[in-house]
Amino acid sequence: MKENFQVLGVRISAVNLKIAARQIEEWIENRTKTYVCVAPVSTVMDCQDDARYRTIVNAAGMVTPDGMPIVWIGRRKAGKIVERTYGPDLMNMFCALSEDKGYKHYFYGGSSATNRLLVEALKRRFPKLAVVGQYAPAFLAIQQKEQESVLKQINNSGADVLWVGLGSPKQDYWMALHREEINVPVMIGAGAAFDFLAGTKAQAPLWMQRSGLEWVFRLCCEPRRLWRRYLVGNMRFIFLIIKNEIFKKSSSVMCL
Repeated sequence: MKENFQVLGVRISAVNLKIAARQIEEWIENRTKTYVCVAPVSTVMDCQDDARYRTIVNAAGMVTPDGMPIVWIGRRKAGKIVERTYGPDLMNMFCALSEDKGYKHYFYGGSSATNRLLVEALKRRFPKLAVVGQYAPAFLAIQQKEQESVLKQINNSGADVLWVGLGSPKQDYWMALHREEINVPVMIGAGAAFDFLAGTKAQAPLWMQRSGLEWVFRLCCEPRRLWRRYLVGNMRFIFLIIKNEIFKKSSSVMCL
């Protein structure tokens, strides 16, 4: 990806769903081995506290603007071309495209029930979708390697796209850790797409997604798990963005 913009030191790709899908197609056709990170505000904030994680995200072939605050910053820096490129929407779009193109998919992640329900839901929606494998892993520590037998199963599947649904930052660490060993051209950290498209978790209404209020809906659904990410993380994000803007203006004045 050539076009990108920076958000607190994190390189975000200036894309929308169509551009992202075209790029993934190009990588598949060229058999280019890479991985895609989906970046909401929480990913940017995790990168502030973990330099290694920031390196992993910045090394991705594409980092999609998932959250609306990231999109708003992107439009100001890179233009109207930037639109929300949300994990569930990207999965839906690329599965639809794959019906005609014949791209093969492998789904790694989620619980056994979620993984099964996801594939069933996608096959109902996209009857011609080529699903060549699925696997719900046992619990792995954030930098723990997968079993060789599982990696072999993925490689033998002949998949063109490997969807990884472990949640961030674990899925991004997993992709970076296994990138060289896996022959599938494109790995995509799909995050909550597994749960949302499987129907095991509710999605926010579209108006909340488009207005940047999806976090409120998710916080109400899972307050004990997400309160720190959204209440603390979002406020810190706003503070750092404002601080960064003030520093830039002060630097500009001093240069004059």
